[in-house]
Amino acid sequence: MDYVSKPFQSEEVLARVRTHMQLHRMQQQLESKVADRTAELRLTCDALRESQCQYRRMLEQTIQAIALTIEKRDPYTAGHQMRVSELAVAMALELGWPQDQIDGLRLGSMIHDLGKICVPAEILSRPGRLTDIEFALVKAHPVVGGDILRQVEFPWPVMEMILQHHERQDGSGYPKGLRGNEILMEARILAVADVVEAMASHRPYRAALGIEKALEEIRRGAGRLYDSDASNACLRLFDDKGYQLPPSQIS
Repeated sequence: MDYVSKPFQSEEVLARVRTHMQLHRMQQQLESKVADRTAELRLTCDALRESQCQYRRMLEQTIQAIALTIEKRDPYTAGHQMRVSELAVAMALELGWPQDQIDGLRLGSMIHDLGKICVPAEILSRPGRLTDIEFALVKAHPVVGGDILRQVEFPWPVMEMILQHHERQDGSGYPKGLRGNEILMEARILAVADVVEAMASHRPYRAALGIEKALEEIRRGAGRLYDSDASNACLRLFDDKGYQLPPSQIS
């Protein structure tokens, strides 16, 4: 750490030793303070993580309650949003998405039809063909859902997922006629999952068309109506990996 030259004075040696002992004590005190602060910081981080987990749990429970409220008004499609969410998550996993992005997709998918809360229940459950005016009311549900969530600050683009899940790659969708990369990737996955589940399940205006018809629609529309990556991920799940929608919902 240090040295003194010969010839040396005893006073100088003592001064040097005294200085280094003082530096040693200061270093020990500093290390002790750092250890204490590190322990405090660790406790703070643990508390923050627990608060974040609590926040996530509350957020998910709230979204589940909203989803249940929507489906109580429309018994024919009860469970639709949850099944779409499960399929969308499976597609995102197939595409290798990071977990946090998958969490956002899952929660957004669970309430993607939130705007249908403003559609009269008799329209949602009518067995016959809808009039143009009634169909226009149904088509407004992405905008209504987006408006409901506009002031909610999610850590994911949930509002955009809801607004865009009926958009199509060629611009033929609604409400804004977005094309290609203008559409959020989460919404592109959601669009495919929504079509597959809807076609495979019973609706008031028609019997279930079955999973094969639904997958054929995705094959025909891949790259034109539906995102190619999302379509291919969905087809791999069903064709190669044995993914199944709940059997009671398939004809």
